[in-house]
Amino acid sequence: MELAGQGQGEGPQLLTGRSLSVSAAFEGSEEIAAARDLAGVFLMSVQAEHGLPVSKRAMGVVQLVVSELVTNVHRYAPGPCLLTLEVDKGAVEVTVWDSSTTLPLVLGPDPTRIGQHGLELVMAVCRSFEVHREPVGKRIKTAVVLADDPGGDAGGRQLA
Repeated sequence: MELAGQGQGEGPQLLTGRSLSVSAAFEGSEEIAAARDLAGVFLMSVQAEHGLPVSKRAMGVVQLVVSELVTNVHRYAPGPCLLTLEVDKGAVEVTVWDSSTTLPLVLGPDPTRIGQHGLELVMAVCRSFEVHREPVGKRIKTAVVLADDPGGDAGGRQLA
């Protein structure tokens, strides 16, 4: 994986005003796990190669958000989805585009409902949640704080 803003052969480096991002297209249910794995690898790289702290909680939350959003595309939208992860202002922005013009329906909490709690969970764990109609389809954008862990426990590989 090559990250935007990542130099070749420079070793670990601190982020200095450059954007770090990765994008990939996914289609099919087998690629939900691949999208989740991409998020984990990206965040480990952000920490190990660029020196930004990423808590274990943030790592898990981002992977959950990616899994839920890509799963929704697989279930409710025709065609592929485009996943973009970008570090900005101490958070990772998770953006998913799909070709459906139907906006997601966020249901209120209901402990008796079986299923359809994904967006409810995403909205509960993210700093922000936005939906934008596009000329083709829609784009859902969320943000998760990288150091989001009350215990301060960092995940991934540490800088030496």
